[in-house]
Amino acid sequence: MNADNKYVRFDWAVKRMLRDKANFGVLEGLITVLLGEPVHIVELLESEGNQDRFDDKYNRVDIKAKNDLGEIFIVEVQLTREMYYLERILYGTAKAITEHIKLGDTYGDIKKVYSISIVYFDLGKGADYLYHGISQFVGVHTNDTLRINVKEEGVIRMKTPEELFPEYYIIRVNEFNKIATTPLEEWMDYLKNGHIKDDTSAPGLAEAREKLQYMMMNDGDRHAYDEHLNAIMIQNDVLSTAREEGLAQGKEEGRAEGRAEGRAEGRAEGRAEGRAEGIAEGKTEVARKLKAMGVSAEGIMEATGLSREDIEAL
Repeated sequence: MNADNKYVRFDWAVKRMLRDKANFGVLEGLITVLLGEPVHIVELLESEGNQDRFDDKYNRVDIKAKNDLGEIFIVEVQLTREMYYLERILYGTAKAITEHIKLGDTYGDIKKVYSISIVYFDLGKGADYLYHGISQFVGVHTNDTLRINVKEEGVIRMKTPEELFPEYYIIRVNEFNKIATTPLEEWMDYLKNGHIKDDTSAPGLAEAREKLQYMMMNDGDRHAYDEHLNAIMIQNDVLSTAREEGLAQGKEEGRAEGRAEGRAEGRAEGRAEGRAEGIAEGKTEVARKLKAMGVSAEGIMEATGLSREDIEAL
């Protein structure tokens, strides 16, 4: 890919460029591909999560939008590991519901929320790059799906819980390793590799080719974008190095202490205890260095396995 066809990473576009109404088509395309039906964004919904400061959210960016049906979409990009990630996206959907229902409204005014998480880290075990979660009430003995009577525009109809309850999409970008042939795969290729086909027909990607080119940014935005990429690389390197150094230091200290304490009848026990103590000391030292470098508590917790209380006490 030559410089003229270099495209801005999606996480940066969400942070800066896709908040412009003229660029809504890019985000609409991603949501359309996931839902399998056209989506048109009418406005962005601001919340405390929409911070613009680079040092606040260089590893996480998000955007909230609403379509012409009043449904809410939370699109979040997470670049580094975070503890309790599932709990946080659950909180995010609950907060979106309460933020956007006015005092005095009825429960019938609650709108559906879609949570779309684009993660660039190993979230857990699973063979797929896209996971979809919905809420269903299934009969324990009959295995049928419960449907509820609701009144809409004066008419009683049946509604299933998944029509109202939040839906979750988790896109595990690093797990995508296919040749892009479908619109979803083309989007995955862009999210992971920054590739957009010249003849793409995938919703949103034609707009991305036009609006998210690196060379179209002004000098100030290009500089900020380059700094963003540099910060990501540094953080990933720090976390990777910290894990390796902590493991190596802990093992070495554990062996030394285990050999010193081990006697004929208790050598195995001494080595085990010494190794455990050495690993703990190594993790603490690595955590102290990461904290001094300004790495977030969540990043340190993930890199070392220490608790938040242990990190705050350093």
